[in-house]
Order: sequence, then structure tokens, then C-alpha cells
Amino acid sequence: MRPGVLHLPSLPPLALYVHLPWCLQKCPYCDFNSHALTASGAEAEALQSRYIDALVADLEAALPLVWGRKVLSVFLGGGTPSLFAPERIEALLGAIRARLPLLPGCEITLEANPGSFERARFHAFRAAGVTRLSVGVQSFSDRHLQALGRVHDRAQALAAMHEAAQAFDHFNLDLMYALPGQTLAELEQDVHTALAFAPPHLSIYQLTIEPNTYFAKHPPPALPEDDLAYAMLDRITALTQAAGLQRYEVSAYARPGHACVHNGNYWQFGDYLGLGAGAHSKLSFAHRIVRQVRFRDPQRYITQALAGQAVAQDDEVRRADLPFEFMLNALRLREGFALQDYCDRTGLPLSTIAPALEQAERQGLITRDLGHVRPTARGFDFLNDLLELFLPE
Repeated sequence: MRPGVLHLPSLPPLALYVHLPWCLQKCPYCDFNSHALTASGAEAEALQSRYIDALVADLEAALPLVWGRKVLSVFLGGGTPSLFAPERIEALLGAIRARLPLLPGCEITLEANPGSFERARFHAFRAAGVTRLSVGVQSFSDRHLQALGRVHDRAQALAAMHEAAQAFDHFNLDLMYALPGQTLAELEQDVHTALAFAPPHLSIYQLTIEPNTYFAKHPPPALPEDDLAYAMLDRITALTQAAGLQRYEVSAYARPGHACVHNGNYWQFGDYLGLGAGAHSKLSFAHRIVRQVRFRDPQRYITQALAGQAVAQDDEVRRADLPFEFMLNALRLREGFALQDYCDRTGLPLSTIAPALEQAERQGLITRDLGHVRPTARGFDFLNDLLELFLPE
């Protein structure tokens, strides 16, 4: 690596993200790089096999960038990774272990949907080496599931969570709120139903209309007003707290010892190597930090990865952008961050954020003590206003 403009005293923890891009159908709110699976039978099997081969080739080509570094966590995301046969997942994890040193107790998460087809595989995924399952329920209401374009129904969601709780000690349940036509009582019912499974981890996201989605072109009717959405979030926080889950991040609630290690590494400005169609990487070196993006189209990705050229973009992060990039995730955490971690992970002195910290403190958005910065309740509620203070001029 050529000399850079930073000085990182040590490298942060490293995680691995693997993107499996296919779904049964594209949800109208989704802006992830996901694609409806049109292949079936032998054709689908061949596609899965070829994609796994491409992922392994991609990893092989990336090894010089992370050589000797131990992996904190592995996350298989999508798309719907649970569409892949358990034996494919086992082969993929075996290939990863053969090439990267995983830390003892490495968290290995797989995202799954509640459909009957995927649910039948949950125990097999555990046997294949997955240690944590993340189930995209979104709602337990048939009416709201239909409005979201989900392919599963309430009965399948209930059955999936029962199966997940049996198969895994560590699992996450995904919910959404502020859905079309949703009332506060309906939101409460969803949360009560979710909590009945005693999930170790619960992720709850507000439905937002993202650009380049079906909902952006055809907005759903009767979206809750902001005041109702805020009331829903307050109720979520109260109900989860009463159930023993701590809100440790803006959208994440967990029992002690069950916070998501992989996402925690993102939020603390750790490094991650991203493999798969459209996957992003953030990698640190002694004097620079780089971001990479893989080719987005799955078929093109396969071709490029098998040729050893999966990376479509490879850019050094500008020194001026690093304060905002660090704060973008660190300030999502209830516990905030240590000032020393800012210096260690950006390679920048504290003087680069001192004016913004002073202004945030004056506005009541953060508190500072003993070298630690935490967002206040107001800072949590007005996170965008807080983050704007750290944008490059």
C-alpha cells in the first residue's frame, strides 16, 4: 500500500459480510440489492452452486487485503439466504473457515424468512454452523403483511418463530412499525406477540419510503403521521423495557449478552470485508481507510468474481469525511463511544471533532464525561440533527 494521510496505531476488529441476493419476490419497500428468483429445480441448484464458487473466488482474491487478521463475526444477508440449501451454506462456511481464521465463539448469523420452505431448514442451518438466526417477520397481521408485499402470512410467522426458538439459542426477530393504516393498538399487538417468544434480540424499524422502490413510485395510503409514529416508538421502548430488553441502539433491543456482535462492529467503525453481488467493504490499513463495492448484478458478479475481478469500486475515504462516517454509526449506540476509539479508528486527532462536540453539548444532544461521549435522549430522538454537526464543510 502506498503512503497515506492517516496514522492508525492499530487495526480495528474485522467482520465478514456475505450477500446472497435472491428472494422469492421483491418487496415494494425494499431498496437492498435483492432480486426475484426465477430459476427452479435443477436450474436453481446449478445457480446456487455457481454463486458459491464465485463467493469463494472473491474471497481468494481479497485475502491479501486481510491476511493474518482474525474474523470477529460472519453475516449471511440478502436477499433471502434461507433460500439456499443448508448443504450449500455448510460448504460456504467450510470454505470461509479454510481461508480465514475465525475467533473462538465467532458469531455466524443467517437471515431467514418465515415461509414454510425456509422454516423446514432452520435446524439444518444450525447443524451447518450457523449460530444465530435473524427472522424477517415484519408483522404478525395478515392485513399488514399483505400491504408490505410479504409472501408469508401470520400463521407462517408464528410457526417460524416457534421453530427458531427451538433451533437456536441466539436469534433475532425483525418487526416494522408505522405501516399503512396501522393503529397504536395494532402495533402493541404485534410487539406483544413478538415478546411472547422471549426473543433474545428484537430489531424494530420504522417503514420509510426509500428512493427507487415500488413504494416510492406508488406510495401506500394511510401511512401514520409523525406524531403517531413517535407514539408508536415510545410504546415499543416501554414494552421492550418491561420485558427485559435493553434498547442498546436506535432500532435494536436485546437481553444481556445477546447484542448483535456483527452490527456492533459496524456501529463502532470496525472493518468488514463484503463478498457477493453489490456487497460493500470498509478496510483499514496503517495510513489509509478504503471502501469497496462489488458488482451489483448477480450474473455479472458471478462472471467477474470467477475471473478474480469482483470489485467494481475501490476508493480511499477522504480525511474530511472520516468524522461524519465515524459518527454516523457510533452515535446510534446508547452507550456512545470512547474518544480514544475515535482517534484509533480514524487516525485523526480529537481537534477534528472538538467544535462539533461542543456545539452538540450546548444543544443538549450529547453528554461527555471521562473521555466518553453519549447521545442524550434528545440526541437519540433528533439523531439527524446531531449527525449534521459532523458533516464536512
